[in-house]
Amino acid sequence: MIALSLAEIAEVVGGQTYDIPDPSVQVTGPVVRDSREVEPGTLFAAFVGERVDGHDYASAVVAAGAVAVLGSRPVGVPTIVVADVQKALGALARHVVRRLGATLVALTGSAGKTSTKDLIAQVLQRKAPTVWTPGSLNNEIGLPLTALSATEETRFLVLEMGARGIGHIRYLADLTPPKIGLVLNVGTAHIGEFGGREQIAQAKGELVEALPPAEDGGAAILNADDPLVRAMASRTKAKMILFGESGEADVRAENVRLTDSGQPAFTLHTPSGASDVTMRLYGEHHVSNALAAAAVAHELGMSAEEIATALSEAGSLSRWRMEVTERPDGVTVVNDAYNANPESMRAALRALAAMGKGRRTWAVLGKMAELGDEALAEHDAVGRLAVRLNVSKLVAVGGREASWLQLGAYNEGSWGEESVHVSDAQAAVDLLRSELRPGDVVLVKASRSVGLESVAEALLGTGAEGEVAAR
Repeated sequence: MIALSLAEIAEVVGGQTYDIPDPSVQVTGPVVRDSREVEPGTLFAAFVGERVDGHDYASAVVAAGAVAVLGSRPVGVPTIVVADVQKALGALARHVVRRLGATLVALTGSAGKTSTKDLIAQVLQRKAPTVWTPGSLNNEIGLPLTALSATEETRFLVLEMGARGIGHIRYLADLTPPKIGLVLNVGTAHIGEFGGREQIAQAKGELVEALPPAEDGGAAILNADDPLVRAMASRTKAKMILFGESGEADVRAENVRLTDSGQPAFTLHTPSGASDVTMRLYGEHHVSNALAAAAVAHELGMSAEEIATALSEAGSLSRWRMEVTERPDGVTVVNDAYNANPESMRAALRALAAMGKGRRTWAVLGKMAELGDEALAEHDAVGRLAVRLNVSKLVAVGGREASWLQLGAYNEGSWGEESVHVSDAQAAVDLLRSELRPGDVVLVKASRSVGLESVAEALLGTGAEGEVAAR
């Protein structure tokens, strides 16, 4: 964080100081909420959760180098006490962002946010110091924490914004007002909470409404291939930049193809020129993500050649997202278990089919959460797609939703043991260990709550003694 005294922070957040001998002492490190992340100069935000109360760690974090605690009650160590720690964190982030000289880039979408954010970060990092959202910490707590990790040297701040309802992105954009706003797509993730795709589009479009007008440098980067996203152009006075495979897109891809290993290659076209890209990531769905990143980079002054080179060298910065590992026996494990929705599940299955040409392929799939009334139809459709893509074997893991996956595959034409429903992750591991052969490709994917990353870790021997952790 930019250096601020405890007195300044208290004034910004409207807090009272307790047990602070010298209010002029400065916070020079990051703001953290996890006591394990404390370092000298840190401000520790003490949240009260269902199981853990951050205030209980106050003495330990100060002993580890924290300058003070931001909490809701005095704890006997230097503390700034506020009525609501989350709101105080947001107020501090708003203050810091306004003082930074950085260009703020915000992005949202139903699928691909984290992968695209990672690409944008790696491309912009080549131009100037860049700070970005770690993982998918894109909510009302994670976003301010990311913004507060920026320093005086930061020139680009790339923030992922998630939403579970109308008004969420408006709130986040108010905390950290973006200059460039990117909307990737409108899909069915969280459709059970929103009620429909039109409502999701309404929520995602709050990002472009928050942008400054074109004459003040505002730029809305929209997916030309998604009608609901493209229609957001009417909701902003910012400059509009379209990306996609459409011929009308300002930043587009031509000659899209997959290498023999399933990695996308294409010719990138921007208003400044064209250049070839061959990505290190897996799956054709990353082409759209790469175009979105390229549109941001172009708007910030990078040439087509610079962008193409950066995209060709970029990897995944976040865990369990199409994380590809080959075992010594030739079995390839694709750990994409961080999360799942219908769009990302279909993309992962197509990537598996491309990677597994001439090899046996396994799709180890679990529940896609928060689909509401669409859950049965969407799980059934994914099971059917696995059959249409000639996946060798579908292993559906878990309860009711997994049974719908298996039933969809069965009704599409899978028979015998080509699709199977197992009760839990350990049962999936036992099955795979008994039946995998050298050269097989295994995709593992489900919503985060299912915890299927433990299957991939067990297959790779990276969990506790290679076994599935109890959940």
